[in-house]
Amino acid sequence: MDLIPKKRPMREISSLRRDMDSLWNRFFDETPFFGSTTEEWFPSVDISETKDKVIVKAELPGLSTDDLNVNLSDDILTIKGEKKEEDEEKGEHHHYIERYCGSFQRSIKLPAHVKTNKVKANFKKGVLIISMPKTEESKKKIIDIKVE
Repeated sequence: MDLIPKKRPMREISSLRRDMDSLWNRFFDETPFFGSTTEEWFPSVDISETKDKVIVKAELPGLSTDDLNVNLSDDILTIKGEKKEEDEEKGEHHHYIERYCGSFQRSIKLPAHVKTNKVKANFKKGVLIISMPKTEESKKKIIDIKVE
């Protein structure tokens, strides 16, 4: 009579899991990430609102105002720009390339109507800050409730 080993499916699944984890760890530990430096990228944006204005902040490190174009049309703010690729030094060998370059465009629907002729944009330490005063119609009004 031959002995037939009892199947232990959980042990086999655990073994498979360990093998897969090992494969992923080896791949990411040993293989540098070579992303295309011309892939499309989107800067991080914060949108906030006060009683009187809408504020948009966009992180744009490595850019200058010459690389940017901001416009506002029908309550849609569009930020366009291009981050240029840096020149490689001769004999330079890259281990990781994680910084993107190339053109980008972010279009943002504003949460309120703003006065287009009063928009201000400042660029400081790689952060674009756009301040847009609200129109009188878009400011929230408190309505008193009368008791009858």
